[in-house]
Amino acid sequence: MTGEEMLRSRGLRVTRPRLAVLEVLAAGGHLEVDEILRRVRRRLDSVSTQAVYDVLGALSRAGLSRRIEPAGGPARYEARAGDNHHHVVCRSCGEIEDVDCAHGAAPCLDPDNAGGFEVDEAEVTFWGLCPNCQQRRSADQ
Repeated sequence: MTGEEMLRSRGLRVTRPRLAVLEVLAAGGHLEVDEILRRVRRRLDSVSTQAVYDVLGALSRAGLSRRIEPAGGPARYEARAGDNHHHVVCRSCGEIEDVDCAHGAAPCLDPDNAGGFEVDEAEVTFWGLCPNCQQRRSADQ
């Protein structure tokens, strides 16, 4: 599905900034707003920081992107949305990787007592050291 089709399917207007942000996110990764802005500015003559924030908010609300906020770090955005996957974060360098649903189907985890809430999603963050940081640690020892 093209970016235009994705936007229209969610009832969003097709704009150059929205298409550019979709392209940046589709390239992969868990990107901070500053990095998204740099990449979008390579595609467009000019775009404001606020416009990129507005686009990211609209895409997230429409389910075309996902905002994650690892503890102690800035918000990041990714194209993979709607499948209730989780993340593993490196404590040293901050690298983030996707982890598929721990129990196969959303919401992946069911709390024993949800206090009357109807749970439809679980957000789990695993923490550890990425392979590169493990190698650096081993080399330093």
